[in-house]
Amino acid sequence: MLTIVNPCTLTKMPIFVLFRRQGQMSARKIIHVDMDQFFAAVEQRDQPQLRGKPIAVGYDAPRGIVATASYEARPYGVHSALSIQIAKKRCPQLIIVEPHFQKYKEVSVRIRSIFHEYTDLIEPISLDEAFLDVTENKPGIPLAVDIAKEIKQRIEEETGLTASAGVSYCKFLAKIASDYRKPNGLCVIHPQQAQAFIDKLEVTRFWGVGKKTAERMHKMGIYTGNDLRNVPLGILTQSFGKAGHIFYNFARGIDKRPVVSEWIRKSVSCEQTFERDTSNANELADALQKSIDELLRRLKKNNFEGYTLTLKIKFHDFRQITRSITSNHILQTREEIEPLANQLMAEVDYDQHPIRLMGLGVSNHHDTAPDTLLQPIQLELPFDYDDIYDVTQSPQSHS
Repeated sequence: MLTIVNPCTLTKMPIFVLFRRQGQMSARKIIHVDMDQFFAAVEQRDQPQLRGKPIAVGYDAPRGIVATASYEARPYGVHSALSIQIAKKRCPQLIIVEPHFQKYKEVSVRIRSIFHEYTDLIEPISLDEAFLDVTENKPGIPLAVDIAKEIKQRIEEETGLTASAGVSYCKFLAKIASDYRKPNGLCVIHPQQAQAFIDKLEVTRFWGVGKKTAERMHKMGIYTGNDLRNVPLGILTQSFGKAGHIFYNFARGIDKRPVVSEWIRKSVSCEQTFERDTSNANELADALQKSIDELLRRLKKNNFEGYTLTLKIKFHDFRQITRSITSNHILQTREEIEPLANQLMAEVDYDQHPIRLMGLGVSNHHDTAPDTLLQPIQLELPFDYDDIYDVTQSPQSHS
C-alpha cells in the first residue's frame, strides 16, 4: 500500500533539511524501513502451524515479557513489553513462542545487505528497523519512493517477510511515515505537504513523547502538532528542558539529524531480572558475581575500555536507582571491577526493599583518565536491548 500525503494550502512553510549538490540546495531523501511484527513474523514463517494465529514471542514464566506480538494477538491488547501473564489473560488462546535471537540476527544481517546495495549511509535502530539516506544512492535512482518499493520487494522475495517504509526529507517524518500504513505499507511525506501533515498529527505520535510527556502536554492544552507549534519556545524549554527545543523544531518539520552509519560505543552493560524479588544477601552476592562474569565477557567481545562502573538496581516497587564510581585506570579485569562493584552494592539499602533487577555496566570511554578519581556519583547509564540477559538461565525479557 502506497500513501502519499495529500497536497494542501499551507499557512506556514516548514524549514527543510537541505544538502548542497552542484552548487544547488536540495532536500535530503530519507527512508525508514521497519519490519512488520519481526520476531513473530519469523516464527510464523518457519512454523506454518502458527500462521493466522495469535502468538507472542517471549518466555512463558512468571516474569516473562512479550518481545513481539503477532497482528492476530494485538486486537486483544497484547503488545510488546506486556507481561506474558497479563497477555494470556487478555487472550486465552494466545500461543507463547520462545524466541530464537540468533535466527533473528541472521535475518537482520540479510536485510541489511539489501540496504547496502542502495546506500552505505545506514543507521540501524534495532534488529528490525533502520534509517537509510538515499540522497546519493548506488543505482542512481532519482526517486526515494522507487528505492523504497524495490527494498520492500527484495526483502519479501529473499526473506519471506514484509516491511513497512516511510519516505521523507528528515528522520522524524520518515519514521512516522513508516508506521502510518502498517503492515506492509509505504507512505511518502513530501516537503511541501509536511507542515499540514504535522499540524494534524497527535503529539503522542511525536518522537520522544512518551506517556508522561504526553500527559504534561495535554495539561498544557497540547494535543496536536498545530497546538505544539503555537507554544513559544521559552515555554517549551521551561516545561521540557532541552527536549522542548526538539519538540519546537519537530512541530515545524525541522530535523537536522544526519543518518549516522557508524556510532562510537559509549558503554557496555548487562542486566538480569530475578525470578522473584530478593533481599537475600547471599543470592545478591552470587548474582553480582555472575553479572561481573557477563560484563567481562561483553567488554572483551566489544573490545571496550572505560573508567566508570555503574550499578543499576530496580526494586520490587519498580523504583530504580543507579550508583557509579570512576576509576583512574581502565576497568577490564575482575581484580579491577569486583572491589568497585562490591563497594557500590554496599551502598544499596535492600533489607526492606527487595530487588527485582540488577544491572552492571562500564562507560566513560576516554583516551586519558578522568579528573574525578574513585568518587562515587549517581548517573543514568543506558542498558541496551542487546544487553538484557538472565545469568540464572531463567526466562528473560526483551523489549
